[in-house]
Amino acid sequence: MNMTDTDTKNDSSAQSMAENKEGTMVGGALMVKDKDIVDNALNAKNVTTTVSLVQKAGLVDTLKSEGPFTVFAPNNDAFSKLPAETVASLQKEENVGTLKNILTYHVVPGTYTSAALKVMAQKGESLTTVQGEMLMPVLDGGKVYIQDAMGNKSAIETTDVISSNGVTHVVQSVLMPKS
Repeated sequence: MNMTDTDTKNDSSAQSMAENKEGTMVGGALMVKDKDIVDNALNAKNVTTTVSLVQKAGLVDTLKSEGPFTVFAPNNDAFSKLPAETVASLQKEENVGTLKNILTYHVVPGTYTSAALKVMAQKGESLTTVQGEMLMPVLDGGKVYIQDAMGNKSAIETTDVISSNGVTHVVQSVLMPKS
């Protein structure tokens, strides 16, 4: 199928509208492009557990750095799906290494929008996380999911939250690495 000039104009108009958007509402807060990933997330009520764990793991400065990063931020409900003792254990000082391992598995160097993730899913391409293991964008019913090393798929609740140092996608499950 060939794109006509009208299709190209409509495509460009849609892109311009998206680029001119003032921000995205996440967890009742406006996420804006001129704030970094952490500063945007601090105000979102639906990712407070992730923010708290990022602070506990000492990863704030990393996620405030230039990047760019793509972050798959689990919503609060994602953590409630885990056994309570698992979340409590991750918050203990002696388990900071394990916590960092899990959280950095949710971060990918570079900026991957939902459109890019869809193309990657169609091509069977994977993402290498900061932690070192792979995540797979996969399509299911035309919708993009993120599949972790354990084979679990997480739906993306909110896509393309653009920040000054990358993009965040809010996911509905905690992604788990093999190690």
